[in-house]
Amino acid sequence: MQRKQEKNLKPTMRDNRRYLLVEKGKSRKEIEEAILEYIGILGWARAAPVFVKENIIAVNREELDKVRASFELAGIRVMRVSGTLKGLR
Repeated sequence: MQRKQEKNLKPTMRDNRRYLLVEKGKSRKEIEEAILEYIGILGWARAAPVFVKENIIAVNREELDKVRASFELAGIRVMRVSGTLKGLR
């Protein structure tokens, strides 16, 4: 029995993500709570945050301002924002 090979998404169909470098010492739980408290469950789904490394988070480009605002209200400092991981260095 042959399996169908899944096709990759076209580049135009993929989510455009921005990478945020947050200050060290902030836990994943603190970051999640900050986002959920300010923009809620629906905002979380729209932002689709992915924790790349300990202090690097990838979010959907359209929701970047809302995520940054939630960090400001929670006292979490965003050190840098970039379109690529290499740009955060």
